[in-house]
Amino acid sequence: MNRIGTFLIGALLLFFVASSTLYVVDQRQFAVVYALGEIKDVVSEPGLKFKAPAPFQNVVFLDRRIQTLDSPDPRPIFTAEKKSLVMDWLIKWRITEPRQFIRNNGVDIRNAELRLSPIVQAALNEEVTRRTVTAVLSTERERVMRGVLARLADDAKNFGIEIVDVRIKRVDFSANITESVYRRMESERKRVANELRSTGAAEGEKIRADADRQREIIVAEAYRDAQKIKGEGDAKASAMYAEAFGRDPQFAQFYRSLEAYRTTFRSKSDVMVVDPSSDFFRAMRGAGASPR
Repeated sequence: MNRIGTFLIGALLLFFVASSTLYVVDQRQFAVVYALGEIKDVVSEPGLKFKAPAPFQNVVFLDRRIQTLDSPDPRPIFTAEKKSLVMDWLIKWRITEPRQFIRNNGVDIRNAELRLSPIVQAALNEEVTRRTVTAVLSTERERVMRGVLARLADDAKNFGIEIVDVRIKRVDFSANITESVYRRMESERKRVANELRSTGAAEGEKIRADADRQREIIVAEAYRDAQKIKGEGDAKASAMYAEAFGRDPQFAQFYRSLEAYRTTFRSKSDVMVVDPSSDFFRAMRGAGASPR
C-alpha cells in the first residue's frame, strides 16, 4: 500500500513538473520567456513549446494584434490663425519588438497607451499649428494625419511598437469660438435675408408701378373710346332729333318743354316761384287753356 501511495505521489509530482515545462503559444500572441527575472527568449511561432520549470523560467504573453488608442482627453489646439480647435483622434498600433516594449513599458499595454497619448497629442499640435482652419477641416486633413504618422515613427521604435494608422475622427471649435462662429453665421444669414427683402421690395415696387402705368393707359384708352362712342351716339341722336323736330315743330317744342320740366322738378323738395301765365307752363296748360 505504501508503494502504491508513493507511486501516486511521485506520478502527481512528475505531472506537475511536466506541465510546468509546457506552454502553448497562440498565433495572436508573443511568448516572452523569463529566466530568473531576465528575458531569455521571445517566441513568435505558434504551437506547443517547452521551458524549464518554474521558478527557473516563467512565460509572459503579449498581444500581437493591432490595438486601438482613442484620444483620452481632447485638448484645444491653435491653428495658424490662432483659432482654437478640439480634435478627437485615434491611432492603430501593434507590438513589433517585445523585448523593447517590455523594457520601456512592462507587460501591461495600458502603460504604453498612457505614455503614447501625450506624444500623439504633441505631434498633432505641431501639424495643426502650421495650417489654417480650412486646411485642417478639408483640404489638408489627410496631410495632417500622414504628418502625425511620420512624426510618431521614431518614438514608436523606442516603444517597441509600430504605428499602423492615424485618424482624426472629429474636429470642433472650442466653446467660445463656436459661439462667435454661430453669431457670425447668424449675422451673415440676416444680411442675406435683408438683401433678399430689399430686392423683393424693389421688384414689388417696380411691378406695382408698371401695373399702375398699364392701368392708367387702359383707363385712358377706355375713356377715349367711350367718349368717341358717346360723341358718335350724340351726333346720331342730334341728327335724329333734328330730323324728327323738322318734321313736327310743335312736337319738338312740346318735347323740349317736357325735358325742361323733368330737369326742373327732379326732386320733390325743389320749390320754384313763377307766374303760371308764363311761357314756361304753356305745355301744362294745354293748347286751349287760357292763362289766369
